[in-house]
Amino acid sequence: MGALVALLASHWARRLIIGAALIGAILLFLINLRRAGETAGRHAERLKQMERQNDIQRRMLEAASTRPRDRDDLADRLRGGRF
Repeated sequence: MGALVALLASHWARRLIIGAALIGAILLFLINLRRAGETAGRHAERLKQMERQNDIQRRMLEAASTRPRDRDDLADRLRGGRF
């Protein structure tokens, strides 16, 4: 126990411990930064997918709003060449 206290009291040992702690903190920061980037990438991909789905659904609703209401309307459209 006395040797450990003497080692920790050493100027070089303290500098080594502080340096190791600093390197460890930097490594943890970089790992966290990488994970945050991956999460942001997944969120961006999900947003792009949702925008694409919303665009498709909007186009489907627009097409449904202009559809013929009944058979007579369909026949009129076909005769007029608007279908």
